[in-house]
Amino acid sequence: MTPFPFSAVLFDCDGVLVDSEPITNRVLAEMLGELGWHLTTEESMNTFTGKAVKDETALIESKTGVRITDEWLRTFRARRNEALERDLVAIPNAPAAIREIHARLKGRIACASGADRHKVELQLAKVGLLDCFQGRIFSGHEMPRSKPHPDVYLAAAEALGVDPRRCAIVEDTVTGAMAGVAAGATVFGYSTGESGHSGPGPLLSVGVVRVFSDMAELPALLSGYGLQAA
Repeated sequence: MTPFPFSAVLFDCDGVLVDSEPITNRVLAEMLGELGWHLTTEESMNTFTGKAVKDETALIESKTGVRITDEWLRTFRARRNEALERDLVAIPNAPAAIREIHARLKGRIACASGADRHKVELQLAKVGLLDCFQGRIFSGHEMPRSKPHPDVYLAAAEALGVDPRRCAIVEDTVTGAMAGVAAGATVFGYSTGESGHSGPGPLLSVGVVRVFSDMAELPALLSGYGLQAA
C-alpha cells in the first residue's frame, strides 16, 4: 500500500462533518430579529459562517443597539442546541470518509472547531462520529484566539504529537482555511456551491491547495497528494 502522505488529518466540524450552518443560522436570525436586526437565514449565513457568535457581539450591538450579554449567548446556545438535536444530519458521505481515514491513520485524526465544545460533541454524537474523535476534540472557545488564528489547529497537532507541517486540514470557509494555513498545514477545501461554504476561488486565494465537492473523494484526494517530507 502506498504510504499515506500525512501524519495526521484535522477536521473542522460545521460544514465539513455536519450540515449545521443552516440550522444554527436559522436560530440566530430568529434571535437577531427579536432584537430588531432582521436577516434571512441565508443572510445570517453569509455574515456569520466560520465565525464564533461570541466574537461578533460588537457587530450585533452596532446593528441592534442592544448590549449582548452572557445570558443572551447562553440562551442562543440553548435554542441552537435544541434545534441541532432535532434536525442535524451529517454532511453527505462524510461518515464513511472519516472512518476510512481514521483506519488508515490508526486514529491520528482530530476535530478542531471554532465552536464551543458542547456543540461539537453534541453534533458528532448526533451523526455517529463521536467515537472517531473521542479525546481528540479541540474548541476555539478554549484557546487564546479563535480562527482565523491557528491556535486550535496548533493545539490539535501538538496533542497528536505531530508537526503541523505534516498535517492535512479540511475546511470549508475562508476563516477556517486561514487558520490552517497559518498553522503551517496543507489545507483542503470542501466547497459545494451552497450557502455556508466559501467558494473555490476565495478558498484557493488564501492558500488552500485543492478544492473538492464530495466527501467521498477525500480519502483518495489525501492519499494521492504529493507531500514532501518537511
